[in-house]
Amino acid sequence: MSSFLRICLLICAAFCVFAAEVRAQGLIRDAEIEKVLRDWTDPILEAAELEPNDVGLYIINDRSLNAFVANGQRIHIHAGLIMAADNASQVIGVIAHETCHIACGHTVTRARAARVASRPALVSIGLGILAIAAGAGDAGAALIASSSQFGALNFFVHTRAEEAMADAEAIRYLTALGWNTNGIAEFFEKYRYQEVLSEARRYPYFRTHPLASQRVRTTRALANDSGLADKPEDPIRVHQFEMIKAKLIGFLESPARVFNEYPPTDDSQPARYARAISAMRSADHQSALKEIDALIEIDPENPYFYELKGDILMDNHKASEAIAPYEKAREILPGNSLLKISYARARLVREEPGDIEAAEFALRDALAFEPDNAFAWRELSIAYEKQDKRSLAQLATAESRYNVGDYPNAYAFASRALRELEPNSPAWRQASDIRNATDPALPENEMFWRRRR
Repeated sequence: MSSFLRICLLICAAFCVFAAEVRAQGLIRDAEIEKVLRDWTDPILEAAELEPNDVGLYIINDRSLNAFVANGQRIHIHAGLIMAADNASQVIGVIAHETCHIACGHTVTRARAARVASRPALVSIGLGILAIAAGAGDAGAALIASSSQFGALNFFVHTRAEEAMADAEAIRYLTALGWNTNGIAEFFEKYRYQEVLSEARRYPYFRTHPLASQRVRTTRALANDSGLADKPEDPIRVHQFEMIKAKLIGFLESPARVFNEYPPTDDSQPARYARAISAMRSADHQSALKEIDALIEIDPENPYFYELKGDILMDNHKASEAIAPYEKAREILPGNSLLKISYARARLVREEPGDIEAAEFALRDALAFEPDNAFAWRELSIAYEKQDKRSLAQLATAESRYNVGDYPNAYAFASRALRELEPNSPAWRQASDIRNATDPALPENEMFWRRRR
């Protein structure tokens, strides 16, 4: 690895999370959480004069506290940030801050700043090499070791102003919407102690968003000046936040943590939700069904309660019983792709007359809206295989592997599909596109094929 590349990686490691890391950690796909976060985010994007459909929003399966913009117009939020927040306004404040990084062009300027910041680091490396050549080995090693610090310090000069701008713009967006502006200041103040911790002990968010005292004071002043710092939170958003936080805790935390946070004496909806999910994860399906049935009785028009009931029954190998709650969820929220996929999965498992065809239809419908959903493509390949549509099953498998970055298998399955599909048909062209895109002869595909070796 060249010295220049090494320094760029050292600098960027402190401030960026790359797509490879996101894939390694995994994304959380959940119809309810995605809908809630979109309900909060889209108005902010519009206030920032961005097109909501052009901005991706991703929840990363990581308990650490972090949020960032990467890979263009894509906001990434760690599950841990939602779980650590006290209210919806804190999460919304962070989303508004990250929105500015897109709207204000910081994803471009930071890449440029990283290149500029690497220059003094390269000088330090050069001096270190010269010192070693001259016989001063210890001094040379110290200069080389400090090279990343020089780069990082220079990078801070470029990013400090951007962080301040993002704080100010976040409050401006929320003010324009008439929403509570206190969240981001409250969030910063809650974690102000992070500044005194060593770099290694800080949450990832506060490695890339340092909390200097002046910054915290300025953000608080801007929130107060908006006149909305003390505005009561919207009751709908309060309930939404409590439910998605409970859901994440139920799925990601241990049963002991769940029952400590939501004891059996707590009959609130968030508490029952968390306990139902935790019980399902512990294979205590009877308790899980008891809790979710109580929630459905309280709110019979909540599609996510029926979805969870279907999940509990599927987890208990009762696909036949799971179809009805999945159908009810789809009836209440007909356009949601994830609900269609869950419904199709249950039909594929049951395999009664008409089930496979219904599953294929639901999956194709979901993929029309989410063409990069690898899991849906995998399920569609199963539906095709069960109908002896071998070439289409191979094509669907190729799509599934392509969308998770498994280029060797995507290439292999697309090549097999091409041998059986009718030439120049839409499916043949689709397979041809995948094979061409994953061709090992293309230099840009080298990294994807190297993983196989």
